[in-house]
Amino acid sequence: MERNSTLKRIEYWIKARIGKISFIDIEEKRDKQWYGNGYGGFYVDPSLVPENAIVYSFGIGEDISFDRAIIEKHQAQVFGFDPTPKSINWINKQELPSNFHFHPFGIGEKTGTVTFHLPKNQDHVSGSVYGHKLVDERNAVDVLLKEFKEIVQENGHTAIDVLKMDIEGSEYAVMEGILSSGIPIKQILVETHERFFEDGKMKGDLLFKQLYQKGYRIFAISDTYQEISLVKSK
Repeated sequence: MERNSTLKRIEYWIKARIGKISFIDIEEKRDKQWYGNGYGGFYVDPSLVPENAIVYSFGIGEDISFDRAIIEKHQAQVFGFDPTPKSINWINKQELPSNFHFHPFGIGEKTGTVTFHLPKNQDHVSGSVYGHKLVDERNAVDVLLKEFKEIVQENGHTAIDVLKMDIEGSEYAVMEGILSSGIPIKQILVETHERFFEDGKMKGDLLFKQLYQKGYRIFAISDTYQEISLVKSK
């Protein structure tokens, strides 16, 4: 496991140095703990997660290990979102914690129905509104996406303790709306997908610039350099 982690870090450094992906590094040292399994988890600063915290979890797939962990440790109220048919079917078959509240739609730049490309590999669950090498552009469904501010208003929240996103490339499109919504968010956890796009480095540079300008600082990075955890700096 340690060897794999080292190889992943070397791979990241090479890609960043030759300009294929955005270069990132730790910007603020804080407590961190890994919540969830190796596939679906993220680093969290537990000192900033109060009991009964409000957590938004965008992109569920078939893995709620992160959501279960933060509920178990903090009795958090987790609001999960995923428009993927396979994810919705999977959720409907699970015994869910009472603190987990699922919504069968996703987050978008604006509210409306969009074309959602399903994965080429039928064993996989994650689709995308963007065409890339892992999705089948001939196999698509229409799904509902909602603007971030509208989602928060519908749920009656005025602040969010933790916002987690694994939304298959849409993070670059929706981040501006999240940051300009006026909704205070203590921690943002995002899986990045620069590898999906020819201009991925440019998208990554802009994403992290937007976050930095709004006062967010990177405090933890996963071994794959894809799960990035940021905290609103005081």
